[in-house]
Amino acid sequence: MVESLTVAGLAVLVGGELRGEGSGVLVDVTHDSRAAGPGIMFVAIRGFAFDGHSFAKSAAGQGAPLLVERWLDIEAPQIRVADTRVALAAAAAAVHGNPAEAMKVVGVTGTNGKTTVTYMLESIVRSAGLIVGRIGTTGAAVDGVPLKIARTTPEASDLQRLLREMADRGVDVVALEVSSHALELDRVSQIHFAIAAFTNLSQDHLDFHETMDAYFEAKAKLFDGRADRAVIWIEDPRGADLATSAVGDVTTVGLSNAADVRGVDLEPGLTLSTVTIETEGLALPVEIRPGGDFNVENGLIAAAIALALGIQPENIKRGLAAVGAVPGRFESVESGQPFVVLVDYAHSPGGVESAVRAVRALSEGTIIAVVGAAGDRDVAKRPLMGAAAAAADIAVITSDNPRSEDPDSIVGEVVAGTVGLNAVVYVEPDREVAIAKALDLAGPGDAVLILGKGHEQGQELGDRMIPFDDREVAFRHLSARWAS
Repeated sequence: MVESLTVAGLAVLVGGELRGEGSGVLVDVTHDSRAAGPGIMFVAIRGFAFDGHSFAKSAAGQGAPLLVERWLDIEAPQIRVADTRVALAAAAAAVHGNPAEAMKVVGVTGTNGKTTVTYMLESIVRSAGLIVGRIGTTGAAVDGVPLKIARTTPEASDLQRLLREMADRGVDVVALEVSSHALELDRVSQIHFAIAAFTNLSQDHLDFHETMDAYFEAKAKLFDGRADRAVIWIEDPRGADLATSAVGDVTTVGLSNAADVRGVDLEPGLTLSTVTIETEGLALPVEIRPGGDFNVENGLIAAAIALALGIQPENIKRGLAAVGAVPGRFESVESGQPFVVLVDYAHSPGGVESAVRAVRALSEGTIIAVVGAAGDRDVAKRPLMGAAAAAADIAVITSDNPRSEDPDSIVGEVVAGTVGLNAVVYVEPDREVAIAKALDLAGPGDAVLILGKGHEQGQELGDRMIPFDDREVAFRHLSARWAS
């Protein structure tokens, strides 16, 4: 049961100065003025596009007390602090009774693989008979029941509310994707993690972090002492560095004898791979889905996390074998065609390279990759995306989510990265037409990779979102040609 917290009590907790009546009891905090009201404090955050202080009058008019960085000429109880974003995390955790303390929270960070690792861990934990929560890019689930969320790692107010719900439902373990934005913006600052895991690092989000070093340093915050144990993939150079600097106990994971938990006898496949997990006193042969060598890496990380949680090897084996399709992660699309079609969320140069490399190793046919780049995001990675796509035999360059930018301009920047490379390149800004083109080019034994959007069910064009799902588009075109 959550103890009552008053406005005055919260002011003391966050080190703020109170103006106005402080006896009101708080039941929630929010950064969305539309959700504020009596007992629901509005926290005015200075964002990238808007200053939340501009919405404080509306929130106060709905009966909400305010948490602000400057006194406002508004008749409402106000707590003033130096940084409302930092205070939001503390306030949300306190109002909801610090729910993370009631569960073992596993944070997974890295450029690629976060979602797949959390799905694999979810399956393993359930196989052990425990109740599991999952939070990440594809949404949230409480013991298998889906919940919708807005971001990979929700804002602190939403995250603590969600953790409270999980704790109230008796969740034992939470598998939480932790983005670099969440770490940099203090969304998880009030969570102590049982385990922090690192997958890999490749170029992404430099529109926000500006440099790869800054991007890595944001990820590394998860390993600064806020977790009891670190689980780190050391085949990635940044992971190897992190393993030497992480605070606390470290379990290294990899394919070499240098790793504490390692994979041997690896046999990758397009839909299923096998590997033996070796660690001190254990040699455990397992099946891993989805396919691809990079998902073996994800499976080894999930297994290492599970071992650190004290889950028995037989449950790890059963849980990995039970993983179904992870939405938009090397997800197969079938309609009777004589070639492989895989949809994947790979949206960084490293992710595209890994996907193409995995298929190249397992297919003797032509590899066709559909790749774009998002608008209003990291411009520097666009030619790198093109170069990564050109590792395929045929690259079809198209739009991703153009947002406010001109799709043709984005496509041109991606295409620039393919110049001088060996792939045959087709340019088609219309994503549906591009997917259809790639499928029409494929023949028996070939493989088509549709990369970038994965599980997403919409495409952002200008100020509107149109329905668009790569999997549905591919299935529709395949069915028109190949369905019996």
